[in-house]
Amino acid sequence: MYKINKLLTATSSLLLPLSRRYYATILGIETSCDDTGCAIVNGHGQILGEALHSQTLVHLRNGGINPIIARDLHRDSIDSIVGEALAKSQCDISNIDGVAVTVKPGLLASLQIGVKYAKYFSRKYKKPIIPIHHMEAHALVARMYEDIQFPFLVLLISGGHCLLAVAKDVEDFLLLGQSLDDAPGEAFDKVARRMKLRNIPEYSHLAGGRAIELAAKKAKDTHSFQLPPPLVRSRDCNFSFSGLKASIGRTIQNLEARHGVVGAQVIPQVHELCASFQLAVTEHLMHRTERAMEFCIKKELIPPDRKNLVISGGVACNDFIFESLKALGNKTQFKVYRPPPPVCTDNGIMIAWNGVEKLRKGLEFTPNFDLKDIEPQCPLGVNISNQVLDANLCVSVTRLKSL
Repeated sequence: MYKINKLLTATSSLLLPLSRRYYATILGIETSCDDTGCAIVNGHGQILGEALHSQTLVHLRNGGINPIIARDLHRDSIDSIVGEALAKSQCDISNIDGVAVTVKPGLLASLQIGVKYAKYFSRKYKKPIIPIHHMEAHALVARMYEDIQFPFLVLLISGGHCLLAVAKDVEDFLLLGQSLDDAPGEAFDKVARRMKLRNIPEYSHLAGGRAIELAAKKAKDTHSFQLPPPLVRSRDCNFSFSGLKASIGRTIQNLEARHGVVGAQVIPQVHELCASFQLAVTEHLMHRTERAMEFCIKKELIPPDRKNLVISGGVACNDFIFESLKALGNKTQFKVYRPPPPVCTDNGIMIAWNGVEKLRKGLEFTPNFDLKDIEPQCPLGVNISNQVLDANLCVSVTRLKSL
């Protein structure tokens, strides 16, 4: 394990003076899915040290994330990742005020690796454990880079989640809507596999979403294929991507039959189909987000002078989607923020920062955290999606060609 020269005498609970809490230095550990991340962040928003081990290529070869493989890779890499982050930070462990770790939601076996390591670290160095909600961390990390005051609207889009929520405070969220089936990142990955993008050398080493984004840029016509927009008659903020995925599957099947494409061959219109799928996903995200904006203003959940939207999660790295949502923000007078793309994906920085945010609220933590308290399935905040439906807000789908 990571070696230090100094024994510590820290207390068993985080009872720091206010000034120390506000500028605390936190070590964050993230192992909720398939990335092992660690970072040391202080209350000034400075990243003192960071390390990340991505499992993307391993799972890409296996056609998707295998929980057992993910667990084993976390177990094999976590000690070196924490050690690397500490070494980069040049921070004496006596100056670390707590260890923040993702405890919900995520893959159970992956979460357990991170929590077990946090417990080891806590026992050895007498550091309190700060349990972190993965989606809360995604939602709040933009505040590390921008002065975004509560409350604000959040759109979290990733391989495991798709939701709209109002962030009222550090641990206070109102859930407006979420995906009824696939998450957008999951849909991107499945569609990329069905299109056989891995058989094209320039995309063979990329995750599905990134491959589709790059392939779409080569399309001669982004509107070659018309895909049915999901949930247009449902006046809520929920999402659905399974219909788009099924429609793409049928289109690919027809094109393969028409062109005699078999085996590892790829359809000739692959770039156009990637562009059309990306366009349909983006329009769906914009449609539901615009309704959330209208609902928040109508119900006075967000003051007129704080009309801010934060977009985070792995799919937020897609520049086409981000720029389209920025255009929506221009239309609705919402200012749209995104953390730096490397921080949009799973990482230790957002976990450590969330620990800082919690300390600023004056919450107390101890070294004790039971593994049975890990929650693989855990909603974000209080679900008020029925109130959105009851508001019966009519919002038309924005066609991007008109922007």
